[in-house]
Amino acid sequence: MDLSFVILVEMLYAVATLVLISAGLAVVFGMMKVINLAHGEFMMMGGYATITAVNFGVNIFVAMLIIAPIAVGLIGLLVERLVIRHLYGRLIDTMLATWGLSLLFVGLATMIFGNTTTGISTPIPGFTVGNYQVNGYNFFIIVISIMLIAGMLAVLKGTRAGLIARGTMQRSDMASALGYSPDRIYMATFFCGSALSGLAGAVLAPLVGLVPTSGVAYIAKAFITVVAGGPALIAGLISSAASFGIINQVFAFAVSPVIGDVALFVTAIVLLRLMPQGITSRFFKGKL
Repeated sequence: MDLSFVILVEMLYAVATLVLISAGLAVVFGMMKVINLAHGEFMMMGGYATITAVNFGVNIFVAMLIIAPIAVGLIGLLVERLVIRHLYGRLIDTMLATWGLSLLFVGLATMIFGNTTTGISTPIPGFTVGNYQVNGYNFFIIVISIMLIAGMLAVLKGTRAGLIARGTMQRSDMASALGYSPDRIYMATFFCGSALSGLAGAVLAPLVGLVPTSGVAYIAKAFITVVAGGPALIAGLISSAASFGIINQVFAFAVSPVIGDVALFVTAIVLLRLMPQGITSRFFKGKL
């Protein structure tokens, strides 16, 4: 019974982590069709923003949930105004530009913070379940991911701003004809996507040692999760994260964490071979 509970928690944690690291990319790539290869670096900056704020005496939860998303969102806003806005509809150019930005951000982070590992301790202690030790911070990540999905669904489906953003991404000409500025909507959407990436990096910062190249560890899983999810933003994010997270943990418990990651990538390859347009192209059609 104790082992079953631990396995269940670890599976939920794996799914929540994939949701968290992929949400920002799902907004930028899934809605805007912008291939942001600097997504991992936005997460890295969220982690550094959290660590810096905590070192200045800011409460860790304020640093993670407020300061880091706003700081990274503002950086994303600057990037969109200076670079991305000139490249909409040009996928290859966008890939090259964001790849260059990722190198720039890594270089700047190395200059400012150095090439040494830094980090902060988790603010929530672990606890014992029978003979097993469970990380209490995992529950915080699960709760944050649930709240994030609920918030995204509420904004995109239940608010006027969300409906306008979705409509603009599908038919920008119609949005313009109705008096809305696609340029401003793209800017606001990229800001939100960047802020979500910063939030992910901030929340995960207490679990990992942060270095300027930390973003590389997240980018592949984030892209696989978003692409495998298919055209539906929320349904695709949940379904692909659940599929990959469960498979990853099953093989991690049965064999080893390395085999778990290998199983995740193999599953993604098979899934995309069987459903090239993603899970929601065959299932959950018409869902957000």
